[in-house]
Amino acid sequence: MKNSRTDSSTFSRRRFLHTSAAFAGAAFLSPWSSAQLRAATPATVVARTAVDQVTLGQTGIKLSRLGFGTGSSNGHSQTALGKEEFTKLIHYAYDQGITYLDCAQAYATFDWIADATKGLPREKLFIQSKVPGQPEKILEAIDHHRKVFNTDYVDSLLIHCMIKDQWTDEWKRIMDAFNEAKEKKWIRAKGVSCHSLPALRTATASDWSEVQLVRVNPQGKRMDSEAQEVWNNADPTNDVAPVMAEIKKMHAKGHGVIGMKIIGNGQFVKAEDREKSIRFAMACKEIDAVVIGFTSKEQIDEAIGRMNRALTEV
Repeated sequence: MKNSRTDSSTFSRRRFLHTSAAFAGAAFLSPWSSAQLRAATPATVVARTAVDQVTLGQTGIKLSRLGFGTGSSNGHSQTALGKEEFTKLIHYAYDQGITYLDCAQAYATFDWIADATKGLPREKLFIQSKVPGQPEKILEAIDHHRKVFNTDYVDSLLIHCMIKDQWTDEWKRIMDAFNEAKEKKWIRAKGVSCHSLPALRTATASDWSEVQLVRVNPQGKRMDSEAQEVWNNADPTNDVAPVMAEIKKMHAKGHGVIGMKIIGNGQFVKAEDREKSIRFAMACKEIDAVVIGFTSKEQIDEAIGRMNRALTEV
């Protein structure tokens, strides 16, 4: 029997010589310059897109660069669609390539996720959820997410809406339970969603945090500030620079970084504001993925289009 490896190598060499000769002949006969021929050669670099599967920090976990947020106005914007339409929208997003779903126990959509993802391949989904406060029976609270989502594991589980400075001291019991849940393979990664600069700095400094959900947009709407309050004031506009500095630090430490409030908590009703914010986030190489709350197919299409265009320019 012939050696298939030798045959393959011989074939490859023959094909290479044939292709090279053909190209050389074309170059000789063509009136174009070599520079023009190079310019006409198809690019080998694949353009980045909103629905690329990207790696979340050093977790090794893959997710789509764009995520579907299920918590606009704490999820009431999504539940206003009705369960059937919400489910259709989740499936539409998946069909476009969005595999990342951002959920939370505090969202009105929490109990709808299992039915909304029914029929979709679980191994291709990245489901992130969040535990509020400090439940007395924290392992039961974590297991509750698995049961509600009808899944063996949650890809990323976060402590929700942290605002306190040095929170890792007070939340040690919760953090230890997250560690145990990860050992049990109930969760694949752990982290925190922050809503103040002191909390954000503490998360960045901590080796416990593997994933950080960070408020980010160039307009400074709903961005973290020094105030240890959830919203700071009725309509906060804060300095972007301190948050961006923290993002660079957390990325350097290998933390997974996901940007939220890209649309300013829904305040960016003008197309130019949405464009500006998406371009800003896509230009930040330290941000692995972003999440946007959707309530229509048109919003999904627009976000994908804007991200795709922005990614071709960075």
